[in-house]
Amino acid sequence: MPRTVAIVGRPNVGKSALFNRLAGRKISIVHDQPGVTRDRITAKCKLGKGAFDIIDTGGIGGDVDASFTDQVHAEVEIALAASDLLLFVVDGQDGITPVDLELAKRLRRIEKPLVLVVNKIDHDKHSNAPAEFSRLGFPTQIAISAEHNRGIGELVAAVERGLPAEVESFFPPAANANETPIKIAIVGRPNVGKSSLTNAILHDDRTLVSPISGTTRDAIDIPYERHGNRYVLIDTAGIRPRGKVDNVVEVFSVMRAESSIRRSDLCLLVIDATMGVTAQDKKIAGIIQEAKKPCVVAINKWDLIKDQTADKDALNGVLDRMRAELFFVDYAPTLLVSAKTGAELTRLFKTIERVKTEAHERIGTGVLNRLLETIMTQHPPGVRGGKRFKVLFATQPEHETRWPIPTPEIVLFVNDEKLLDKTYRRFLETRIREKRPYTGLPLLFHFRPREARDKESQTRGQKFGGHPEIGGKKIPRGPRPKHGTGKAAKPRARLGG
Repeated sequence: MPRTVAIVGRPNVGKSALFNRLAGRKISIVHDQPGVTRDRITAKCKLGKGAFDIIDTGGIGGDVDASFTDQVHAEVEIALAASDLLLFVVDGQDGITPVDLELAKRLRRIEKPLVLVVNKIDHDKHSNAPAEFSRLGFPTQIAISAEHNRGIGELVAAVERGLPAEVESFFPPAANANETPIKIAIVGRPNVGKSSLTNAILHDDRTLVSPISGTTRDAIDIPYERHGNRYVLIDTAGIRPRGKVDNVVEVFSVMRAESSIRRSDLCLLVIDATMGVTAQDKKIAGIIQEAKKPCVVAINKWDLIKDQTADKDALNGVLDRMRAELFFVDYAPTLLVSAKTGAELTRLFKTIERVKTEAHERIGTGVLNRLLETIMTQHPPGVRGGKRFKVLFATQPEHETRWPIPTPEIVLFVNDEKLLDKTYRRFLETRIREKRPYTGLPLLFHFRPREARDKESQTRGQKFGGHPEIGGKKIPRGPRPKHGTGKAAKPRARLGG
């Protein structure tokens, strides 16, 4: 079972910088502003002989963010309870503060191995600073600089000595344990209920939830298993318009959210049912569409408009209006959910599994070409400059199985891509989706003009037809066979003979 290390300390001592250093990549936002980290963020450290999990926590003590102090402390308490060893981080340049003394008294009561980490020992001139912290009474003390990678190897060695031995899990493995988990980015504008939805899925207060917009700052990856299917939920910060971002930390948060869209396998776009589709919702849908990502739209807070959608016609009317406004991702299925009551979460995951299943379906080459021939015969494209767009051949390549949700692609060999306008392109996509819906998936067209195809066929003939040049080098021809050797050639038939 995974061994876990919790990083604790007062605000702005470098906990997130140490977390990123141990994780080997920048996950937590690091900034001089105290109180940036609010949620528990988990990653794996592989710097030692055996891997272990690390948890970054919000700063304890001080009053840097009074709105969230109680919830941050609750997150820290959960991390302490779940960990096997504690890293108590202090600031070597500030020296011992009253908050450090209070924390030391509190952590001594927890009967778990603890390593005192004196951070920010960036230069040799700070080498005497750690001596002051020996009066805190912790037997294991390591001086480091998380920013400059000093003392990290010694710290990892101390952690490995303090952790219990690795124990194999006695739980049976999941049925689909070998499959790559689906990374689901939960995105939307601030305060639409993304973190509440994450907590409702997990049945746990895993992320901070608050009516104050901008509560979540980091993109948090949370492993999750449901009915044998494995996922990674990425709870992201709310994406606000660029002009309304208050400070540099929120700029980083928005950048992390946009990065999470690009690295995800599927985006779950959360909309506030009480406010409908806003201009910012459309902008986020546009980001998803530009990233060419599969998408499912979850209209949250359905419990608040349930009275307005009592009958089926009213419900369908609400959904139709929202689908029409989210035309950027018109391929995305739309569901009404409630993070508060947990309604329709089962249907949500069934829809995600349907998207995954249809992503691996493929239209056969013969079927695809006959379909396109029928479409273009019944409704031919318009003439542009005296020429008409033609499809010479079409095929759908197979994807590598390592992608959980591959995006379907169709390669079209055409006479000239410039003759195809956007309207007819959408018409082709609509008719293809009638044959194969590809729920929640963008359908990508790749065009190859006739000239490129002809050039490739010539090259193929040179490579495999015995051309005397391969890779720019002359290949000597062998001696011609003498008469009487080899097989007798068939006499040619003469015209009129």
